[in-house]
Amino acid sequence: MLNNLTTEKDIRTFSVSAENLTGEKGKGGMAIEGSASDSAADLGQGWKVNPFLKIASGTTAVLADIKGQGAIKHIWITSAFDGPRELILRIYFDGHANPAVEAPLNDFFCNTNPNDFRQITSLAICVNPKNGNNCYFEMPYFKSFRVELENRSTETSWVYYQIDCEEKKIPANSLYFHAQFRRVNPLPYKEPYVILDNIKGRGHYVGTFMHWGVKSNGWWGEGEIKFYIDGDREFPTICGTGTEDYFGGAFNFDVNGKYTEYCTPYAGMPKVNTIDETYNCQRYFDLYRWHVTDPVYFKEDLKVTIQALGWRNGRKYRPLQDDISSVAYWYSNTLDDVYPALPSMEELELI
Repeated sequence: MLNNLTTEKDIRTFSVSAENLTGEKGKGGMAIEGSASDSAADLGQGWKVNPFLKIASGTTAVLADIKGQGAIKHIWITSAFDGPRELILRIYFDGHANPAVEAPLNDFFCNTNPNDFRQITSLAICVNPKNGNNCYFEMPYFKSFRVELENRSTETSWVYYQIDCEEKKIPANSLYFHAQFRRVNPLPYKEPYVILDNIKGRGHYVGTFMHWGVKSNGWWGEGEIKFYIDGDREFPTICGTGTEDYFGGAFNFDVNGKYTEYCTPYAGMPKVNTIDETYNCQRYFDLYRWHVTDPVYFKEDLKVTIQALGWRNGRKYRPLQDDISSVAYWYSNTLDDVYPALPSMEELELI
């Protein structure tokens, strides 16, 4: 990527934040009154008067609403006074009625429970101390984009953010970025977990994040991931060999008898919770896999599933009924895919 810095380009750089909600040239830091008016009272305009937005309980804030052509290059965001899954992120492109991105904010950033912080260092997503969420997926748009954040909590949320963009002419064959959240709790017996389904058009799949809540003793990751591509029905074109294998690990993630967290550019298990105490006894695992150098291409449709599979006595597989959540990330040439309805706040709650 460094060689991309050596040539002249016809690009206007801008960013959208609470200090410049329109991204206009020369309009940043102009607020006279704002979220930090009291702190800036002795200094006045230009001295961090409005560095964050206050989003009231039960309301949705527009973080950005930009017209023109270009691409989102980077999103940084963090919030205060929020629990897991109380903020819902939605991103719309080119005036389309349905969001291309819809997920709980923290799940989108592979950081389901921000109260249990871990560093995430990867090419696509970074989560830095303390809960500085960063996304580096490029998101092209031809006419416009809008970013919204819904506050489902009972408290006012304080949200700090910056969306870094490029105003430029993009190729006619540019694809739209998508991200879709799902959760099943518990997974029905002998049913695979569906990561993505009913996706039409042409494009490529670029990543998976999973929050896996294990509800039984023993190893839980024998299940295979399967990619059903362009008309595959009963059997997929791509079939993995095990859950830990898909996420770049091996042999139960077990080093010296313990699960081992890891973070790499393309795959990782940054969070393992195996605490066994009276009020915090549920195991869960956060895992990510980026298909940056190995996208899964499709020309007509795509479905992605994964099995939840453990062991019975006698070395027999045992289908599990775990609490599984995921975010699927992909690019396609259409905005017409309709996502399943997002679960209610109660159904999203981590337990």
